[in-house]
Amino acid sequence: MAEQTIYDLAIIGGGVNGCGIARDASGRGLSVFVCEKGDLAQGTSSASTKLFHGGLRYLEFYEFRLVREALIEREVLLRAMPHISWPLRFVLPHHAGLRPAWLVRLGLFIYDHLGGRRILPGTRTVALREDPAGAPLRESFEKGFEYSDCWVEDSRLVVLNARDAAARGATVAVRARCVSAERRDRLWRVTIEDAATGARREIAAKALVNAGGPWVDEVLRERLRLNTRDRIRLVRGSHIVTRKLFDHDRAYIFQNADGRVVFAIPYETDFTLIGTTDRDHEGSADGAACAPEEAEYLRAAASAYLRKPIAAEDVVWTYAGVRPLYDDGAKSATQATRDYVLRVEGGGEAAPILNVFGGKITTYRRLAEAALEKLRPFFPEMKPAWTAGVPLPGGDFPVDGAPALVASLRERHPFLDAAWALRLVRAYGVEAAEVLGGAETAEALGRRFGWNLTEAEVRWLMTREWARTAEDVLWRRSKLGLRLTPEEAAALDAWMRGEAASAAA
Repeated sequence: MAEQTIYDLAIIGGGVNGCGIARDASGRGLSVFVCEKGDLAQGTSSASTKLFHGGLRYLEFYEFRLVREALIEREVLLRAMPHISWPLRFVLPHHAGLRPAWLVRLGLFIYDHLGGRRILPGTRTVALREDPAGAPLRESFEKGFEYSDCWVEDSRLVVLNARDAAARGATVAVRARCVSAERRDRLWRVTIEDAATGARREIAAKALVNAGGPWVDEVLRERLRLNTRDRIRLVRGSHIVTRKLFDHDRAYIFQNADGRVVFAIPYETDFTLIGTTDRDHEGSADGAACAPEEAEYLRAAASAYLRKPIAAEDVVWTYAGVRPLYDDGAKSATQATRDYVLRVEGGGEAAPILNVFGGKITTYRRLAEAALEKLRPFFPEMKPAWTAGVPLPGGDFPVDGAPALVASLRERHPFLDAAWALRLVRAYGVEAAEVLGGAETAEALGRRFGWNLTEAEVRWLMTREWARTAEDVLWRRSKLGLRLTPEEAAALDAWMRGEAASAAA
């Protein structure tokens, strides 16, 4: 029998925190194993509002450290992934029901300067009756403020972190559920079950990282049979996607009478993304969905600002994610902290475990750095932090370089129209050329499954990015699920399953 590999770290959870920690640890010279019970980013990490932002509203709750860290991190991340993240301007319409204009402007001044902004432009005042941003709004809105944050393709962020971790030596196992883990002989012995076959195997690791997101408590109590005083608060954030509501490229932040804010963001060229809610979530995070009353709340909140109210038939898709916020005893879900808490337990005879509670997508890289520093006493030879400024796969080009990449791609592949080329660049960056290979015609890319999704691209996603099903491709590696018909999606799924069966034979 072959000698069992002993990893330095075994990580439970293939979301943004698990994959971010895996990437950082692999780059520091540690051997890493990641197991994810479903697809990468299948849970919370593909159900965000798709923003790298400081959290303007968190200033109200005096979360200055978190906001400052997130604001600094926006531009670090923007440089590292200019294909999947880009600057986005937000318009905040002002009205009598809000705080005085001078106070709002003061808050935005703090937001502009708290994080040492360098790339993103600062706040400006907008005359809404003259600016195109005012055209979709009700005539009663005369003045607004415009400020900067960043868009991010959240599920692609996770996949690219996993890819970079794997390139640096990590083993990434998808659809591989942690059934149990126990300490034995100063190691963690982790039993993994293959979702497709039910086959089980055991891996060994010197330390365990529980990055289960909203399942972190379940992993602790049911899989590891451990107890902790720390608790998480499950908060559901729901979103709706509508047909395109406005023609310009700016987003809106709408403030509601209940103290919540709702974003309306240009989405996938032809749509508008509206979210999010903050509602305590009961039960398992599996299968979280936007409740009808949440969709109605979001439609009403945005319609209160828009000239043309949003009708139910305007909604083309809804989704929800369950955020695992650290339970700090806040009275409402809105007030619960978005900060992260890292707890290490064990050492000596007991192999250590690090539990990750809370966090937000903007600070995932800083969370990973902090997690590795918590584990440093157990791995004193670990290399120093390194991820700041190092691009993710496909992201090795300037922040403003996407138009040049699109032009270059179209020159090399004249059959591409502008929309197709831009989608490829936004997904793959400089690697878009590898996806297309030497194709001189669209037909050379093989079968076309719908819209501009081709066999060549799907093969890339299957061989390079762990995609197994049509859902993986259409809703996490891309958002082409908004474009393909149910029949086209079913045909894609059948083709992928056939390819996987052939490869396994």
